[in-house]
Amino acid sequence: MGTEAALRDRSDPDLRVVVTGFGVISSIGIGRDGFLEALRAGRCGVSPISGWDTTGFRYANAHEVPGFDPQAQLRRLEPGRFGKVGAQAAVAARMAMEDAGLDPASVRDERGVVAVGTTCGESLDVDALAAAEVAAGRDGGGGLPAELARRVHPGRLPVAVAAELGLTNVEAVTIPTVCAAGNYAVGYGLDALRAGEADYAVCGGADSVSRMAFAGFYRLRAWARERCRPFDLDRDGFMFGEGAGMLVLETLEHARRRGAPILAEVAGFALNCDATHPTRPERERVAECVTAALRDARVEPSEVDVVFAHGSGTRINDAMESAMVREVFGAEPPPVTALKSMVGHTQGAAGAHSCIAAVLGMTHGFIPPTVNFVTPDPECPVDCVPGTARPARVRTAVINSLGVGGNNAVVVLRHPAHLGADATAPAGRRP
Repeated sequence: MGTEAALRDRSDPDLRVVVTGFGVISSIGIGRDGFLEALRAGRCGVSPISGWDTTGFRYANAHEVPGFDPQAQLRRLEPGRFGKVGAQAAVAARMAMEDAGLDPASVRDERGVVAVGTTCGESLDVDALAAAEVAAGRDGGGGLPAELARRVHPGRLPVAVAAELGLTNVEAVTIPTVCAAGNYAVGYGLDALRAGEADYAVCGGADSVSRMAFAGFYRLRAWARERCRPFDLDRDGFMFGEGAGMLVLETLEHARRRGAPILAEVAGFALNCDATHPTRPERERVAECVTAALRDARVEPSEVDVVFAHGSGTRINDAMESAMVREVFGAEPPPVTALKSMVGHTQGAAGAHSCIAAVLGMTHGFIPPTVNFVTPDPECPVDCVPGTARPARVRTAVINSLGVGGNNAVVVLRHPAHLGADATAPAGRRP
């Protein structure tokens, strides 16, 4: 995919790709209004883990979504047919379609893409199956619960989205590139639209806070004790979050034809892979990825108003990303904010959550803050917008996602004003 697009003139308006809607589920807010309010307030969604027994762990905070049952929000899917992660992706996708004013029935005959990024898919169901297997071995019991076994394959996540929306003429893809998967999914949709292989795309990511993933990173001593504090001198690791973020992408022509709200342009995208250390990104390779995304967007580094950092809160990675920013953008780089300080590391949804936060910042004129920041670190000489959201004219944003294994993905978003179109929503709709 994308070979034909590379040979065509991307300045052709028919090949411009725009965001027309989004849906978000996070620990700090659900839906457009809830997420926007929390971003402006600099809310931190950390709390003690409640989804499973943390006995034996010295510290066990995370960013769960309180009081939200995605199964209860489904309209077409039978509750229980998919696990929590699939249900979150489906609910966020429905929110995104409604936000875009796009009736799924109106595009059933059009070609679509559904791309969902994730780390482990239905990881809570994997936990439950593992517990059942241990119990069966101990007690001499029978086989594993069939209803759980049917749900665990990650390939079912985009199927949940398509089935909930009643979309059958779609390419359904799961992208399991862990921390970078949300950005990968946005890029996948962008490539399909640019290549003329789809008319619209529903893309993003979803994950949950599972014992399996938690235990692994806890043993690596990468888990923060109390809060994630990116770029702070005393940062001590990251913290998983759960939820979903899904965006609707369309060609500019398709969006204008139906009078859709145009929230942002997906102007550029790039991927590369370090292929070295499993958890330690290479500065040179990340810089190359950011530079390639800017080149794809035809944007100069001086035009960038904010970088949404990967900002994991680990000592090595934050220092590396700070050095990378100064390498790419010079001695006076743009502000660099870290959304994981508020929503946690939402894994496969992380890139999508940051893209949505960037869109809201463009629409409402502010940069979300890096919260929990107290003490500057000389190894992280960046303006991380500490503590409080900052009023700003955001016209171009870079979103970084750095995945396990060195999978780097960078998205460049631009304000719709530069498209020469009315950036406001149609009558009766709000931006």
